[in-house]
Amino acid sequence: MYYIIVALQVYCIYHLIKNRNQYYWIFLILFIPAIGSAIYLITQVYNKRDGERIQEGITAVLTPSKKVKDLEKKLEFSETYLNRINLAEAYFEMKDFENAITHYKIALEDKGQNNLFVIKKLIAGYYQTNNFERSVFYGDQIKDVLDFRAKNAQFLYGLALNELGRVEEAEEQLRQIDQRYSNYNERLALAKFLQNKGKMEDAQEILKELKTESEHFTNPNKIKYKPTMHEVEMLLAKA
Repeated sequence: MYYIIVALQVYCIYHLIKNRNQYYWIFLILFIPAIGSAIYLITQVYNKRDGERIQEGITAVLTPSKKVKDLEKKLEFSETYLNRINLAEAYFEMKDFENAITHYKIALEDKGQNNLFVIKKLIAGYYQTNNFERSVFYGDQIKDVLDFRAKNAQFLYGLALNELGRVEEAEEQLRQIDQRYSNYNERLALAKFLQNKGKMEDAQEILKELKTESEHFTNPNKIKYKPTMHEVEMLLAKA
C-alpha cells in the first residue's frame, strides 16, 4: 500500500508541474498523502478520457522495467536511431548505466546525427560507473563546444578530471558552472572543492551568493533545494 501511495504522489506532482497547476497542491499531496493525492486526481486530473492515461502513468512509476521492456521490443521491431536513444535514456533513468552506455555507444556510430547529446550522456554514464578516464575522454572531445558550458555534463567532466589528479583543469571546468540563479547543487560542490584547495574566500563568496538567491526561491524550489541550502548554511556557520 505504501508504494501505491508514493506512486500516486509522484504522478500527481509530475502532472501538477507539467500542467502548471497551483503549487499549493504540492503541500496537500506531500503532507496528506493518500487523501491529498485522491483529491488532486479527482479535481484536477480525472475524467473518462484520462482514466487510461492515469493508469499507465502509475504503472510506469511502479514498474519502471516495463518501460524498458516496451522500448526493447520497439527497437527490435524498428532499429532506428531514435528508438535506440529512447531505450538508452530509459536505462539511464533506471540508473542501469552499463546498459545505457552500451546503447549510447552504438548510437554514436551513426555519423549522420548530431551526437553532442549522446557524448554528454556518455560523460555522465562513465562518471557514474567510476570510469573517470572514459568520462574525460569524451569530455575532451566537446569541452570547447558552447553548448557544453555550464551544463551538468561539464560539471561531471570537471569532477572526473579532479579524480584523475588534473586539478587545475578541473577547477577551470567547474568554475564555469557558477551561474547565478541556477546550478545550485553543482555550485555547492564547487564551493566545497575550493575549500579543499584552500581557496576559502572564493568558496565563501559562492556560499553567500547561494544563501542570498535562496531567499527568492519559489515554493517548489524551497522544497527541492532544502537539503542543499541547509548544507550551505552549515558551511557558512563554520566559517
